[in-house]
Amino acid sequence: MHKDFEGRTEQEAIDKAIEELGLDRDDFDVEIIEKEKKGLFRKSNAKIRVYYGDSDDYEEDESEEEYEDKEENRDPEPQNDNERKVVEFVNTLIEKMGYKAETTISFRRDSKIGLSIQSDDSSIIIGRKGKNLDAIQLIANVYAGNLDPDIKVVIDSENYRMRHEEQIIRNAYRVAEQVKRSGRSRLLDPMNPFERRLVHTALNDVEGVETKSEGEGLYKQVRIIPQK
Repeated sequence: MHKDFEGRTEQEAIDKAIEELGLDRDDFDVEIIEKEKKGLFRKSNAKIRVYYGDSDDYEEDESEEEYEDKEENRDPEPQNDNERKVVEFVNTLIEKMGYKAETTISFRRDSKIGLSIQSDDSSIIIGRKGKNLDAIQLIANVYAGNLDPDIKVVIDSENYRMRHEEQIIRNAYRVAEQVKRSGRSRLLDPMNPFERRLVHTALNDVEGVETKSEGEGLYKQVRIIPQK
């Protein structure tokens, strides 16, 4: 879930979120939408977006396996006009990038649809650490939102997202063991809220370490700390 807050400063907006949501600062992530601006004749407030709980923006609330038994949810071809337009938009976007690809539907969950991109240039389409794939997904969601505000699009290629999640968890366990042996904390690479939640959840039951997020904005780092 997410909610927007506004204040004269970023800290004031964060304080409002803490008071209204009844959460500790470590229980949510903050994205700065607009920084406060000060001028001689004009001032503008800071605006933030707070992500908390099981956010629909980053997590699937039902497993894909529950849907695979239903034939209509496995059909890779668009079943309505909005699906057709989104698929065509993604194909056109990739073509404008200079590559050829075929986009099919991998799953349907309520108003959420998954798209799978097949291409000989999939490594470029995915990009370093999935940044290109994330950018394509962001643009596709803006377009889909203009068709129907309730549509949410999840884009993948070569099962990158699943492999990436497994890699994040394996790395978290590896670093946690290093922290326990050395007694010194370690920072992981910057991650989005969903990726950080994977780490926090994976290490929650690991004895001898604890985790916390550090930084500002959407991409923060997780610090793995030895328990005293």
